[in-house]
Amino acid sequence: MLTDKAIQAAKPKGRPYKLADGEGLTMLVNPNGSKLWRFRYRQEGREKMLGFGSYPDTSAKLARGGRVRVAMAAAASRGTN
Repeated sequence: MLTDKAIQAAKPKGRPYKLADGEGLTMLVNPNGSKLWRFRYRQEGREKMLGFGSYPDTSAKLARGGRVRVAMAAAASRGTN
């Protein structure tokens, strides 16, 4: 899991890169310095990607909560818990 300290320490590079938080949740760090929350998951056999907003507007706690809600909804749509 990413900590606030690790997120704040992430500096922009020449190309976008990802920091993994776990269970499909990542932070995308862009060359312009923006830090965006992304969640990749599968639904009906297809990979999907959902953005949860930018850091610090969206905290790690909020992004993790969004990940849980989307994962539960995806599981419910395929009839599993």
